[in-house]
Amino acid sequence: MQKHVLNLAVALAAFCLVGGRHRLSPLPTVPCVDLCRYAGTWHEIARLPNLFQASCVGSQARYEPRPDGSLTVVNSCVTGRGRCREVVGRAERVPGSGNARLRVKFGGLAALVPVPREGNYWIIALDADYEWAMVGTPDRRFLWILARDRCLPPEVFASLVGQARCLGFDVDRLVTR
Repeated sequence: MQKHVLNLAVALAAFCLVGGRHRLSPLPTVPCVDLCRYAGTWHEIARLPNLFQASCVGSQARYEPRPDGSLTVVNSCVTGRGRCREVVGRAERVPGSGNARLRVKFGGLAALVPVPREGNYWIIALDADYEWAMVGTPDRRFLWILARDRCLPPEVFASLVGQARCLGFDVDRLVTR
């Protein structure tokens, strides 16, 4: 794991040195994602604040492969009042993105929100063993740091936060568990 962290830190430093923070477009994604390996449960480690998760703690996302190549998405959390909340959606691959960009759409009132053609779920960092991931949107308004376990080693978390900062995300606003 230390090798992965070191590689990520070196890549991050190189990106920052060439002015990555000032280049907000386009947001780079990982080259390729195996959606079968990505499937399963991810725990939210940190996120940028957003309206739809305002009262959530202990958020999780579960991804289930569908026969047509898309994923069923089940997001759940516990509200501040101790109630379980769950929303179900569907994630479709953006062609030509190596599965690193997905178009995620949920039901209910969320179905009224248009999803950009280029996707609204961009995987911008992914552990080689699929133990952690960082997901964001190209406008830098949304960011999630996810892990298979409920916590991340501090050095991995710090490295991901540093990478997000270089990519133009306002990491000073991160909400952590």
